[in-house]
Amino acid sequence: MSIAILGKKIGMTQYFDELGNRIPVTVVEAGPCQVLKIKTAEGRDGYDAVVLGFGKAREKSMTRPELGVFKKLEATPNALVREIRVTQDEALLYPQGSQVDASLFVPGEKVDVTGTSRGRGYQGVMKRHGFHGSVRSHGAHEVSRHGGSIGMATWPGRVLKGQKMAGQMGNVRKTLLNLKVVAVFPEENLIMIEGGLPGAPNSVVVIRKAIKVAKKRQR
Repeated sequence: MSIAILGKKIGMTQYFDELGNRIPVTVVEAGPCQVLKIKTAEGRDGYDAVVLGFGKAREKSMTRPELGVFKKLEATPNALVREIRVTQDEALLYPQGSQVDASLFVPGEKVDVTGTSRGRGYQGVMKRHGFHGSVRSHGAHEVSRHGGSIGMATWPGRVLKGQKMAGQMGNVRKTLLNLKVVAVFPEENLIMIEGGLPGAPNSVVVIRKAIKVAKKRQR
């Protein structure tokens, strides 16, 4: 059985389980993804990975080199191509030319989801790091949202690395671990995952079987 699939985040909704509990879920259009290429450590690539293609591409919008790659592989052009690192044993689960669809997962199992978070632009310390700000009483002059002092004494006389300051917020690659698959609809290629996922609607996510599932203690 394969271990990962590419998907498109559609949005959030709610799902009611058999007990009537309301669960917030994110709906993901997962696959079908075609296996374009297998890379092995023994080959010219030097590492084990699988290349998946997702979505239908407009050939008129592609360059000749891009079309040539799919022609060489005798595959249908995809709008999105991603490489997923796997182990040598996991690579055997992806026969070249086969497809991976939403039936890879079952309700109740845990998955890891990787995506790119929404970009928030350049933000100050209050929004970016949750600083409470300075006083707003009489005499405070335009410093209520400032970050405060970052200076040092004569020694070491520099700003320490990792200091929480204003800067670019969001637009980073994030992985959420051990999320629960609530429902799977293979006919529509849809997967419902409990909670929120990184990224905006229509952004790309990689769903893979969880690798850090906590083991239950035996009493």
